[in-house]
Amino acid sequence: MKNKCDVKVLVAGASIAGPALAHWLHRRGAEVTVVERAPGLRPGGQAVDARGVTREVIRRMGLDEAVRAARTETLGAYTVAADGTVLETHRAEDHGGDGYIAEIEILRGDLSQVLHDDTRDGVEYVFGDRIAELTQDADGVDVLLAGGDRRRFDLVIGADGLHSALRAMTFGPHERFVRHLGLVLAFYSLPNEFGLDRWLLQYQDRESGRSALLRPIQDATRAMAMFSFPAPAFDVDPRDVPAQKRLLRDRVADLGWSTPRLLAHLDDTPDFYLDQVAQVVMDRWSGGRVGLLGDAACSSSPMSGQGTGIALVGAYLLAGELAAAGWDPGAGFAGYERRMRPFVEANQEIGRMHVQSLDASGSDAEPDAVDMEAVMALADRAINGVELPDYAEVPDSRGA
Repeated sequence: MKNKCDVKVLVAGASIAGPALAHWLHRRGAEVTVVERAPGLRPGGQAVDARGVTREVIRRMGLDEAVRAARTETLGAYTVAADGTVLETHRAEDHGGDGYIAEIEILRGDLSQVLHDDTRDGVEYVFGDRIAELTQDADGVDVLLAGGDRRRFDLVIGADGLHSALRAMTFGPHERFVRHLGLVLAFYSLPNEFGLDRWLLQYQDRESGRSALLRPIQDATRAMAMFSFPAPAFDVDPRDVPAQKRLLRDRVADLGWSTPRLLAHLDDTPDFYLDQVAQVVMDRWSGGRVGLLGDAACSSSPMSGQGTGIALVGAYLLAGELAAAGWDPGAGFAGYERRMRPFVEANQEIGRMHVQSLDASGSDAEPDAVDMEAVMALADRAINGVELPDYAEVPDSRGA
């Protein structure tokens, strides 16, 4: 067991899970380095939500005001027909702010910026680099960064997403853990030439299982387009952007509604992203002194609406359990996984159910075939079903 000033932790990934973990590790007394292969923070990205217990984690971080200031401030969503006729209306205040449009909805890049701004003075960030080699022993982990720097840490945590390089390096190839759910998502920003005013528009072609979505963002001169389409297999390189754009055009060009206007901006957008809808399923999220967090450990897929919640809640619990265990990796990782796994499993089930509902959208399934009481109970577990200890017995540099 080390005292708090001796603990050095390397975190891979500077999106959401990594900086959130850095926040809590620093408060618990660890010396934290975050390494990110991108040259800087990535702007834009999908809108992410904070529901239920996740809002309490944000409050405990002292970031409620900053996060709310960066919200998209979306008032609600309209489901529309191909001619623009409104079919359904969803409001942000529905279900206590935990409905289809969450009370706290923020672009992934904006949340990442809030977390980085909060931690950059007490945490070392290394951008444009990555872990090239890693060797652990009973007392620590030797790390070689691709840039040539060799360093030693007490713990290494992978928070580097669905395609985690650290997970592959330590636990095995992606195909062992990544479960493709048969959908692909793409999103990118474009000029707001559609007159959007704090209301999201969504069009669904039930026969083909495809959808197009246009959402407002905080910058009223811009908007965010998103497409989803079925894809039983997915073999596009996550870094081959031209191939991804060709795939998107091929699959949605005939979708209808406002699709041609959305695709017209595909080549000039600064923040295009496309990837499979997938989950990560692992028997364990740690090995020795190396652990995983967020999508790298247990992606629930964007279809759960809870990826951010899993990242923020997981960061709080991982840092707390490690500190409560005196930084013993075996005990700390075990406590973290014991507390998190039921929460993760509920969210993964929600994600699978959402995908299945899209598959069945054009079928003649009987409405009473779904046990709505069981579904609502599952949804509650996915939003609120995890205990947040106060960790009063461990150091906290910001106080209670």
